[in-house]
Amino acid sequence: MQKIFLAAAVSLLALAPAAAMPPPLPPVEDKDAATLQAEMTQGSMYDELLTTLYLDRILKIDDYGPKLDAVIATFPDAESEAKRLWQERQAGKVRGPLHGIPVLIKDNIEAKGPLPTTAGSLALKDNVTGRDAPIVARLREAGAVILGKTNLSEWANIRSGDSTSGWSAVGGLTKNPHALNRNACGSSSGSGAAVAASLAPLAIGTETDGSITCPAAINGIVGFKPTVGLVSRTFIVPISHSQDTAGPMALTVRDAAALLGVIAGSDPADPATAEADARKTDYAAKLSPDALKGKKIGVLRDRIGGRADIAALFDAALKAMEGAGATIVEIKDSKSGQDELGAAELEVLMTELKADMATYLASRPAKDGPKTLGDLIAFNKAHPEELRWFDQSLFELAETKGGLDSPAYREAKAKAARLAGPEGIDRLLAENKADFLVGVTNGPAWTTDLVNGDHYTGPSVSQMPAVAGYPHLTVPMGAVEGLPIGLSIIGPKWSDADVLAAGYAYEQASRKRVAPTYRPQ
Repeated sequence: MQKIFLAAAVSLLALAPAAAMPPPLPPVEDKDAATLQAEMTQGSMYDELLTTLYLDRILKIDDYGPKLDAVIATFPDAESEAKRLWQERQAGKVRGPLHGIPVLIKDNIEAKGPLPTTAGSLALKDNVTGRDAPIVARLREAGAVILGKTNLSEWANIRSGDSTSGWSAVGGLTKNPHALNRNACGSSSGSGAAVAASLAPLAIGTETDGSITCPAAINGIVGFKPTVGLVSRTFIVPISHSQDTAGPMALTVRDAAALLGVIAGSDPADPATAEADARKTDYAAKLSPDALKGKKIGVLRDRIGGRADIAALFDAALKAMEGAGATIVEIKDSKSGQDELGAAELEVLMTELKADMATYLASRPAKDGPKTLGDLIAFNKAHPEELRWFDQSLFELAETKGGLDSPAYREAKAKAARLAGPEGIDRLLAENKADFLVGVTNGPAWTTDLVNGDHYTGPSVSQMPAVAGYPHLTVPMGAVEGLPIGLSIIGPKWSDADVLAAGYAYEQASRKRVAPTYRPQ
C-alpha cells in the first residue's frame, strides 16, 4: 500500500516568500510532544509545519533510507487538519497538550478516512469502515492530528506460535531502528519503531500480553499498558475481551501520561469501561520526581534471566530508585503457584478470539468479506502469500473451541484471573508489603529470521499483569551492545496514576533512553 503524502519540498517552499529561500527547518528528531507543544506556544513551530515535517521524515526514514516499514499509510487530510488546528491556535483556542501533535495509530484501530483497518491481513485490505474508534474520537477532540497507521505483527501476533514479530502481509517487516537486522518485537512493532525513529512523537499500541511493553522496551521508548477497562476497545480488531487494551507509546513518561489522559474514559459500547470515568485522573499532573519517596519496591529477581549484562543494568536501575527514595525488597520466588497460568491463559485467549473476532467482523458495515474466524482461515488457505513464512496453527486451534459458555472456558477464565491477580500480583505485593513490582521487560532484540520465526528467549514479566488486567509500564534502563533494555513497573488494579508517577521518578533519576543509530546489524 502506498503512503499518501504531499511532497514536502513543495509544502515547505510554499511557506516562504516567493523571492526568498526557505528558512532552516526546525528539527523534530528526538523531540517529545511536550517540547514540541512548547515550541508551538512560543511560535518557533506551528501546527501545519510540524505535521509536514513528520510526513517528510516518514518519507525519508520509513519509505527510503533505513526503510523501517513502521508506517503502513498516512492520512491524506493530515496537513489540512493541522492547518485547521493552527488557525484555532491563532484564534486563541488551544485544546490541551496534544493540540497540533501528530499521533500514529496501530492498524488494528479504526479511524475515519480512506485508509482501511487491516490488522496487517490481506483479508481486511478493503476494511474502510468510516468509523472512528472512541479512542480516536477522543484524540481528535483533544486536537491531535491522526497522522497515519502503523504496521504490526499480523492479527496482533495471534495467528501462529511460529510467527515472526513485526511482519504482516499488508505492511511487510518492521525493522528495529537501533539495528536494522534486529526485531522490533510485537505486536505493536510499528508503533514502537516509529516513535523511536521520531516518525511521530506519540503512537497508540494495543496489548493482549506484552504487545505494548515488549516493542516499547526493545525500541528504547516508554510504553504503558493500562488497567483493562480504563480505555475503550470498541472498533479495535480484537483478540480477547479479558486482556485486550490500547495504550500510549512515547519518548517520555510525561508524554505517555498526557496521552493516557486523553484516551481513558468510559464507553457505553464497552462494558469493561464502566468504571473508567470514575477512575481516570489527570495523569500528567500527578507526576513528580519525588513519587518514589517512601515507596517499597518488590524486585522480581527470579525473572531477570541469567545474563550478567542485563543484571548490571537492573541493579543500576534499582540503585537509582533507592536514590530517589524507594526501599528495595527482594522477592526470591515469584513463580510459586503459577505453573497452570500459561495453559489457562491460552484457553481463554483461544476461546475469546473465536467469539470476539466473529463479533467484530459482523459489526463491519461491509456486506461482503469475512464474518467468522473460519472465514479468515479459509482466506489464508486461498492466499499462499499469507502463509509463506508461518502457519495459522493458533487460528486453527481457536476454531476448535466452544463458546463463551463452555465449561472449559469458564473454568480457565476463573483460574487465570485468580492465579494472576489475587494469588499473583496481589499476593506478592501484600506478602512483601510492596507498592509496586519491578522486573526486566525484555532482553536485547533478537535477529529477525522470517524462515525460522522468532527466537526470543526473555526475560519477560508481561504475563501476570496482562492476565490480571493490571497496569504495566516500561521505561528505558539502558542498552546491551546498543540494544535497549526496559525496566518494568507493575501495580495493582487501577493504580495507573501511581505506576506512571513511579516510572517518571525513575526516569528523571536515571535518564537512560538511547537514540537509535540505524546501524545495519
